[in-house]
Amino acid sequence: MKKILLLSVLLVCITVALTAQTQKPKFDPVGKWKFDAPYAPEGYNNGIMEFVFAEGKYSAFISFTGSDYKIPLEGVKVANDSIRLNLYVEGADIVIKLKMESDSKITGAALSPDGEIPLTAVKEKQ
Repeated sequence: MKKILLLSVLLVCITVALTAQTQKPKFDPVGKWKFDAPYAPEGYNNGIMEFVFAEGKYSAFISFTGSDYKIPLEGVKVANDSIRLNLYVEGADIVIKLKMESDSKITGAALSPDGEIPLTAVKEKQ
């Protein structure tokens, strides 16, 4: 009887752990998003964010208007309708927290040493 109870508890724990790890986002961020951060420093206030899903995980890149160089974003976490990213630029760590409002709109903020910078993004049509 103890073995069955122990096995049942173990099975429930494994199921909960697997469900938490494979939480699918409410909206899929994969694709290119044109972003605008009007209060960011000149040269960093707009561009393209690109989200890719490969090998079971998300990765992201950012490029700023006027540059073709894609900067890889670190610490990409996507869960439910939230996205969290880290960017290292000009000696500063920037944390980007986003919320997917719909399949075509993202809002959020970039948290820099100079303060919080509001950000909006719309999905580009392919």
